[in-house]
Amino acid sequence: MRRNALAAALGGTAVELDALDSSGSDLLLLAVADPVLRPVAARLATRRQAPVVLHTSGAAPAEAIAPLRDQACAVGSLHPLKSFPRPLPDAEEGRGVVFGVDGDTEALTAAHGLASAVGGRSVVVPPGARLAYHLAATLASGGVVTLLAAADEIARRHGLDESVLAGYVELARGSLELAETTRPVAAAITGPVARGDVETVSAELTALAERVPELGPLVAELARTTLRLLAEVGEDAGAAHTGLRRFLAEAE
Repeated sequence: MRRNALAAALGGTAVELDALDSSGSDLLLLAVADPVLRPVAARLATRRQAPVVLHTSGAAPAEAIAPLRDQACAVGSLHPLKSFPRPLPDAEEGRGVVFGVDGDTEALTAAHGLASAVGGRSVVVPPGARLAYHLAATLASGGVVTLLAAADEIARRHGLDESVLAGYVELARGSLELAETTRPVAAAITGPVARGDVETVSAELTALAERVPELGPLVAELARTTLRLLAEVGEDAGAAHTGLRRFLAEAE
């Protein structure tokens, strides 16, 4: 990445980056966008830095900042499984958060220690599982919001008052709380698909096709995935689920 492009990606902080010398600190934490993580690490590796350098990317392994090893830095990652729509300066915001970590021995020790210091927990995510880990995280975060947005769209297309969204959010909150304490998680799934209610599922998909047809494939695929997950954890409803699978297969 060229110098000016990197500066733009970092919000015009190239001068600060070039001047950064963290060698007098115990730790350097890199919280930058994924596309600039590697070039930032390469630039920082041209001078001495802290003995431990961690990055906060979920998708990238510790190796993304490997050039810093040339400065005798132990490298690693510390990725919080928490959304940050705004700065959260209060360390209490870390309480209960799970952090995905990996890296060199000294970096792992620092990452575990930081997670513990803010009341969180740390889980080692090896390089080979990093992309899968991050994909699952995006489903658990952005994916849930996408589904809520789809629910909101269905309600709006049918002329419902926008305040119904608050009800959907509360419903989602209750389901998430149940999922948090239920193992396997799929056993917490409720609703007409979980019951194998072909009549209701068929009627709702038909109604959906009339007002919001573009969401039909998503809803049908979610139903198929629900049935698969329930079967895998021994929650199959027998003939009811068999009938629903047949209906969904014919609806493809």
